[in-house]
Amino acid sequence: MPLYVGIDCSTQGLTLQVLSVGVDDDAAHLAAPGDHIVFQHVVNFDRDLPLFGTRHGALPYDNPAVVHAPPQMWADALELGLAALAQSGLDLDDIAAISGSAQQHGTVYLDAAGEFSRPTSPIWLDTSTSVECAEITSALGGPNAVAQLTGSRAFERFSGPQIRKFWKQDPVAYARTARIHLISSFLASRLIGRDAPVDVCDASGMSLMHLGTSDWDQGALDATAPGLRDRLPPIVPSSTVVGTLAPTWRERFGLPAAKVVAWLGDNSSSLVGVGLEREGDVAISLGTSDTIFGVMSQPRVSPDGIGHVFASPGGGFMGITVFANGSLARETVRDMYGLDWQGFSEALRSTPPGNNGARMLPYFVPEITPPIPVAGVQRFNLDEHDVARNVRAVVEAQMTAMKRYSAWMGVKITRLVATGGASGNPDVLKVMSEVFGVPVERRDVRNSACLGAALRAAQGRVSG
Repeated sequence: MPLYVGIDCSTQGLTLQVLSVGVDDDAAHLAAPGDHIVFQHVVNFDRDLPLFGTRHGALPYDNPAVVHAPPQMWADALELGLAALAQSGLDLDDIAAISGSAQQHGTVYLDAAGEFSRPTSPIWLDTSTSVECAEITSALGGPNAVAQLTGSRAFERFSGPQIRKFWKQDPVAYARTARIHLISSFLASRLIGRDAPVDVCDASGMSLMHLGTSDWDQGALDATAPGLRDRLPPIVPSSTVVGTLAPTWRERFGLPAAKVVAWLGDNSSSLVGVGLEREGDVAISLGTSDTIFGVMSQPRVSPDGIGHVFASPGGGFMGITVFANGSLARETVRDMYGLDWQGFSEALRSTPPGNNGARMLPYFVPEITPPIPVAGVQRFNLDEHDVARNVRAVVEAQMTAMKRYSAWMGVKITRLVATGGASGNPDVLKVMSEVFGVPVERRDVRNSACLGAALRAAQGRVSG
């Protein structure tokens, strides 16, 4: 039976999964795709690659706004993953295709010989580019103009401002740089042994791509750094087969000349992993941060700059809004009242929808959406000592915020999928359903980005 490999390079580790799908199976519509996973291997950067000295996958810096990681670590992790695959006991000749995903927005800098012209890579947690964001925004005519052009206002975490900062701080190293990859296209390049293109979904998260043309926008490039177009890979559709597994991997590990399908950013790959296909399909991921994302037929942008629009792997667009106070807020309230998760659920069941008017603004840490720079919790018509009503208040506040701050997408939700750790709590999902006014479907996906990559590899068998 054909095997399809999905790889996800996240902030703290690299996961490799192998999906077994029959030749007559429709990989895009498997009822329970996780049941088809026949092998998984996880590389933890801190544990398995200690020589790089990372903590939680990033290098330690005195300035908390600066968050970099060594790109060689990602390349070594990919090698460890392929070595584990070679020792998996699977029939390697059955491997038909490989695809992957990686944390969005991180950039890798190479010289003409393919060596690193910059030894570290800024990743999505880096917020040190406020000045560069302001410069790009001014050059392009303001935040709304940037959003209309690229899908998001200029964000510190995004690739364009990071590239500009590198050019300003180290123009000699920038001049030596021949190629600037995203982490996704960098690892795809390692697989095929030559420069891989960047897929349209990950390119759309750089503040450099014109959403309407799916190509680099010259105005955005000029506002970022000189000679940038020549340093960027071409942009291709997400389904593109970018090459075959390079001879070096075949010789070292006995792997076949499998197709390599373009790699995506992790959020776009998760869209595939949780099975979203058409406008009206929306998912909520209840994790460390809570995220609501869904398919959009048109690139409507957030007028107040809180959301993002990326290209979608299935065509069209993807809208996404992220909230910092996710599981942390739920866990803080749980622990504040000495509850376990069963007690948390019982509190939800004992209180009515609407909580009799009791409300909370649960900003236990500074919030991304809406922008709340200083943490603080506010209660309205709510006694701090009323355990049950505080529990319902935090969950209703989170669900209400996700509904309110995703309205900019202009999507009528017809299918709502819940994933992530807290999606295993049916009482939390009941509140979600009450707030959004639609049934909630739980999708038990442990690593939706990695599963999405494996599914895309399987879908790639009919292309290229």
